[in-house]
Amino acid sequence: MKLSLGPILYFWEKQRVLDFYQQAMASPVDVIYLGETVCSKRRELSLSDWVDIACQVKAYGKEAVLSTLTLLAAESEIKTLKKYCDNGEFSVEANDLAAVQLLSEKGIPFIAGPAINVYNFKTLQFLIKKGLQRWVMPVELSKGNLVDILGDAEEDKSRSSFEVEVFSFGKIPLAYSARCFTARYYDLPKDNCQLKCIHHEGGLEVLSQEDEDLFTLNGIQTMSGRLYNLESELAAMQDIGVDIIRISPEPTGIFEQISTFEQAMANGSKNISLSDADCNGYWFGKPGRNISREELS
Repeated sequence: MKLSLGPILYFWEKQRVLDFYQQAMASPVDVIYLGETVCSKRRELSLSDWVDIACQVKAYGKEAVLSTLTLLAAESEIKTLKKYCDNGEFSVEANDLAAVQLLSEKGIPFIAGPAINVYNFKTLQFLIKKGLQRWVMPVELSKGNLVDILGDAEEDKSRSSFEVEVFSFGKIPLAYSARCFTARYYDLPKDNCQLKCIHHEGGLEVLSQEDEDLFTLNGIQTMSGRLYNLESELAAMQDIGVDIIRISPEPTGIFEQISTFEQAMANGSKNISLSDADCNGYWFGKPGRNISREELS
């Protein structure tokens, strides 16, 4: 299995992003996803900046992928999307069906991101015909769902035509909205948000009435309050046939986490205990914020 580094979901200053990817290129990850996927107002880096980083990633001998916006709401965003699709050199992760359509019309193979609702093999089969070469499983699907879908792909003799990637560490992207929750927190309209997201490197924490981690607000994106962590399931994923393990960038400790995953992949992932700050419920078909102890049984 390979390790991938997903796109940065938070809004960071340009220099911080550039420094982050210098570290990423020197890390053990095999695939690096680049681009703004949450909000088009986040313009610290332009498309040309992302392409420049992609060229550096490629020079390091790693795979660079350009990731597209997840929720398109303006004509200007469609124009930017077309430029991503027409980059001519790097693979594109489509996070919206508009990107799928544009890439399919041009005959360009694509990666279906986790925001594309693929919940059964029929949908996956449709996307394969459109040019899908890699499928990033939606975060809310379980291990059982994945086994069933890949089993259908084996019967259809199409399994060898695409790679499977699983979101395995980081705050889970749960939902997207036309409203901006960060702007609302500051009592600002979305059109005049003053880019407040940049002051929250890991989003805004939302607690339950019992003071437990519940959600993380990240602009128009709602994320999990806990870190999704499938480190203990790496061996199971390898047995299922997962090709790539995705680690999502977090403000601190992410490169240490990458090293931990690399070691677990090399040495086996049994008897790994998760902390109370983690969750893995979706993988076991349970509420997402749960921590399953099945890996310790």
